[in-house]
Amino acid sequence: FVVFRLVDLHSDTNNNEHHTSEISVTELIVRRGQAFKLTLKLSQPFNLGFDQLIMTVVTGWYPSEDLGTKSRFGVPGRSLHSASAKAVWKAELQRGSSPETGVLVLIVSPPADAPIGEYTLSASFKDKEKVLANFSVLFNPWSSDDWVFLPKEEERREYVLNEQGIIYRGGGDYISPMFWDFGQFEQGMVKICLKMLDLNVKYWLNPADDVSARCSPIYVSRVVSAMINSSDEGGVVMGNWGNDYSGGFPPTYWSGSYAILKQWYNSYYRSVRYGQCWVFAGVMCSVMRLLGIPCRVVSNFQSAHDTNKNLTIDNYFDNNGAMERESKDSIWNFHVWVEGWMRRPDLAKDGKYDGWQVVDPTPQERSEGLFCCGPASVTAIRNGEVDLKYDVPFVFAEVNADSVYWLVSIESDGSRTKIFSDTETVGQNISTKAVGSYKRVDLTNTYKHREGGLTCMDSRGRSVYFFSGLRLFVMQVSGGSKVNQELTAEVVFTNPIDETLSDCSMSLSGSGLMIGLPNLRPNCRFRVAVVLVPYKTGERSLLVNFSCSSFKDIKSSCIVNIKP
Repeated sequence: FVVFRLVDLHSDTNNNEHHTSEISVTELIVRRGQAFKLTLKLSQPFNLGFDQLIMTVVTGWYPSEDLGTKSRFGVPGRSLHSASAKAVWKAELQRGSSPETGVLVLIVSPPADAPIGEYTLSASFKDKEKVLANFSVLFNPWSSDDWVFLPKEEERREYVLNEQGIIYRGGGDYISPMFWDFGQFEQGMVKICLKMLDLNVKYWLNPADDVSARCSPIYVSRVVSAMINSSDEGGVVMGNWGNDYSGGFPPTYWSGSYAILKQWYNSYYRSVRYGQCWVFAGVMCSVMRLLGIPCRVVSNFQSAHDTNKNLTIDNYFDNNGAMERESKDSIWNFHVWVEGWMRRPDLAKDGKYDGWQVVDPTPQERSEGLFCCGPASVTAIRNGEVDLKYDVPFVFAEVNADSVYWLVSIESDGSRTKIFSDTETVGQNISTKAVGSYKRVDLTNTYKHREGGLTCMDSRGRSVYFFSGLRLFVMQVSGGSKVNQELTAEVVFTNPIDETLSDCSMSLSGSGLMIGLPNLRPNCRFRVAVVLVPYKTGERSLLVNFSCSSFKDIKSSCIVNIKP
């Protein structure tokens, strides 16, 4: 005897209202703190005065009401949870229901503190129980009750919904913008990102508590920071700061996150080779945006690495001017991390430390036993409140450390005398992409109490600095520029050097195409036309990567506005 005849999740409508339709219109993906619609058709009438439908949602292997990973609620709206229950769900019968014919239109409300993840919804009616649906719950920057609430819609569009961005690299007086395809709404990204959470060390140590803690963006962002790098088991990207990239690709090869995350997932979680700071940050930004935590990539120029936690970068010299090898401190020409937007009630109840938090997935120093960093409040960093968690002293030193020069005596006592302290060099031109445009925004004043300034200069990546005065690529797009209609992308590349280029290849980010090309003689050019069919509307970036025997990973991009 079948009680539940039909279940309609209204995935298309629900996902559109929850700003997840870019992810899927067939699989239900909702955001916590916001109700969604569900229609049940029973095989018999439902008597509102006597009958009760009991619904249960669970997530994780060990669901518990006390941990917020299980919730029971009745229809019509009756409380079934225990007094100690956390993250309580509820459901209401919507007008338009026809209980006398067994049609129940329900409005189900996940609480704003529900753990994110994959859920199973089941229902029980007159001793008959059925699993109704599997669905996903994400953070909700549109809900004022969620810790990741971001008030301005234009910022939500940029920091959650935008799949393209810019990562700034370079050094000295030269800042180079590099286009990056975050691709957070590409096929399978929900499963990839949630699987990443299930592979973290804390889950294996205590899966029940780990899943319960996913109610907090503070906890989740810290887990993601550790999982992006491969320094601890199961991480996504393996770092490589040398010159041997055998067994993988050099960090400059990558121009987007999806290819990396897809390779990691499809290889059963083998770390992808290789990345450096901007690759780690780009991939983490994609994961954070997919999960619903507003996120942006931030570049710090003249970035300090303080290994001994004394908030200075120490340089030691002997009487002959030779540098001693005593200190492992260093200053990098640039370093890239991400900022995630969230409340920090763990630091102050008045919201003093809410807002942007530094989270750094590049493996530098261990934090609580793992290679992760943050979230560190940008407000705390600016105020020098280095006693606050997480990792505020380390990030403070990255942007504000003094570079101290010491003279080491050649006498047996090895005494040290301070020669000079440079308070200006570290932490310059801290940069991110502007909201709604491809301009650079300087964030230096949000990190420290002094201004920095530099005019952004256009380029196409570290590999082509010596080509800075030449336009190597010409990109044009022709055709309909409408969703599901063919358009043609034409790329023209000119050989700028006095030797023949061999082993030429070109790849297009997002298309999965790798195109082999013939040798190119000096001052000659090739023209390649590729037919593409866009399947998403809005402003999209077409990213091109060119390599040959003489130089690697020359990048260019073209912005295309795809109409419905």
